[in-house]
Amino acid sequence: MEPMAFAMEHLRFRRVAALGLVFSVLAVPTTVIGREQPTLEELKGRVPNASISDRPGLCIHISERQLDAADRFYVAGDSEKAQAALADVVAFSELARDYSIQSHKHEKQSEIAIRKMARKLAGMKHTVSHDDQEQVQTAVDRLQLIRDDLLAAMFPKGVEK
Repeated sequence: MEPMAFAMEHLRFRRVAALGLVFSVLAVPTTVIGREQPTLEELKGRVPNASISDRPGLCIHISERQLDAADRFYVAGDSEKAQAALADVVAFSELARDYSIQSHKHEKQSEIAIRKMARKLAGMKHTVSHDDQEQVQTAVDRLQLIRDDLLAAMFPKGVEK
């Protein structure tokens, strides 16, 4: 094959690949929009019925959604609802810790997710009113303790392998 013909064929391949990428990107939102996410109450109801190994991921998902809700409530100025959402963030993070340690599954993923949530909360602390900063800091501190428990379970001291 001549160099020019090869270059033209390569260019045509790249155009077709780029066009395919554009169509796939455009198709994804329509499939996601068509699918409804379960409500928070439905997710909370699934926790007791899920297998022990599936519970940590489910609890983390609930915590992350509640963290997003708390952020929205703080922005809207609804401190009461934000504090309730923060309580759920901590409670479901604790459940995720307990279930992951119990099942010895998803410990690392839970620790990473809880670390990200603690960082997001630490950033949020500076955007909320002075009155709400204490509750946010308390939640950050509790998430740090949960992370410490997960790290201790993953890397016990004095155990040689």
